[in-house]
Amino acid sequence: MTAKTIVVGNFKGGVGKTKVSVMTSWEYATVHNKKVLLIDMDPQGNASTLIARSVGIDKIEKTIFDGFQDGNLENVVMKINDNLDLIPAAVSFKNFSKFLYKNFETDLEQITLLKTLIEPLKENYDYIFIDVPPTISDYSDNAMMASDYVLIILQAQELSLEGAETYVSYLQFMHDEYEADIQVLGVLPVLLRAGGRVDQTTVIRATELFGEDNVFSNVVKHLERLKAWDITGIRNDDHHDRKAHQTFLAVVEEMEDKLARFEEEENNV
Repeated sequence: MTAKTIVVGNFKGGVGKTKVSVMTSWEYATVHNKKVLLIDMDPQGNASTLIARSVGIDKIEKTIFDGFQDGNLENVVMKINDNLDLIPAAVSFKNFSKFLYKNFETDLEQITLLKTLIEPLKENYDYIFIDVPPTISDYSDNAMMASDYVLIILQAQELSLEGAETYVSYLQFMHDEYEADIQVLGVLPVLLRAGGRVDQTTVIRATELFGEDNVFSNVVKHLERLKAWDITGIRNDDHHDRKAHQTFLAVVEEMEDKLARFEEEENNV
């Protein structure tokens, strides 16, 4: 077993990256019975907070920055349940760039640290998901270099579409400059409101820009229950919860189809 590593990204904030990172990890682990590691590469630690709240963890002792400083991420892996593990982040991680520049001389050493440190972990998981801040930064560079695929989140608004375009351009730069071996798994629309004209127009434009095969047919619609989970943690108590889970289960199933096609193409090369 060698994990497929997927970074969830867009260079615009507030588009739903963290919620998608958390929920795809959650559904893969709890429903599909896959071994999953979620890596929080965002100093805000929102993914870590949501996961911890969902299982009643009140305090996070060690974070990803401790692992980077020790040169070993195995010691900072938190067990969430039988199938889901978390490498959490906290505000101290804001000093990541200073740490890299102080301890590593070359660009390549700096941007491949995550890739190096997760290599011993990959045999323990089916999937590794990485949540990153919406910036061109050492966080994103490390995540891109460590990943096999990127899932681009597209909130239905113009700036998000531009952020997705920039993300793809930057992936090409990382490939050309550093031989990053990463493929676009797809573009996942996150709608502001169901039936919104601007939302639909943006999805149509994304399909024209990225190609119909690259834009997910399933979308994450605006659901108030997802906001409630920020306060309560992830729940499955009533039909509103189940509806929210079903949204992400549909996304996960489409991800599986796309990943299977990628593997088939690679095997036929």
